[in-house]
Amino acid sequence: MAQTRERIIAQADELFYTRGFEATSLADIAAPLGLSRGNFYYHFKTKDEILEAVIDLRLERTALRLRAWETESDTPLDRIICFIRILIQNRSKIMAWGCPVGTLVSELSKLEHVAHTHAAELFRLFIDWLAEEFRRAGRKQDAEALATHLMGRSQGVAALAQAFADPALIEAEVQQMTDWARQQIAAPA
Repeated sequence: MAQTRERIIAQADELFYTRGFEATSLADIAAPLGLSRGNFYYHFKTKDEILEAVIDLRLERTALRLRAWETESDTPLDRIICFIRILIQNRSKIMAWGCPVGTLVSELSKLEHVAHTHAAELFRLFIDWLAEEFRRAGRKQDAEALATHLMGRSQGVAALAQAFADPALIEAEVQQMTDWARQQIAAPA
């Protein structure tokens, strides 16, 4: 039973990203999984319930990724660069559908959906983590501002990458963001 629930959430996660939340129906989620209506509704009664589960899954995955960067990287700068390089690691998907966090938060905002605030926690998770890394690097006074700026810039790069489908743009922006992060950490607070 738990596996079926997990399969539904994974399918919904993919479709909410590639098609959008509003454009995805319960039938769109159930059909590729071969689930009967009754089996599907046993796990989720509404699309909003699935959305909450998808957001929770994304929060969990993001937290795991951030912890992995902390263990895999030696310095705050290395960890911040891991965040920046996610644009390169996911460039094909970003060029096709944008940032999975940004597109979902934006769509839910336009719909004035109650889950918008929950989805925005994904941004908060990244910003808080980046701010902590800037603090660890000695930028205690302006860590939050630096983290917010970096998040905003990465979202802008994702939007441009989707608009222009240009991997060279992503490469160039990632390099500039990396250089910027190095300058910020080298500069006195």
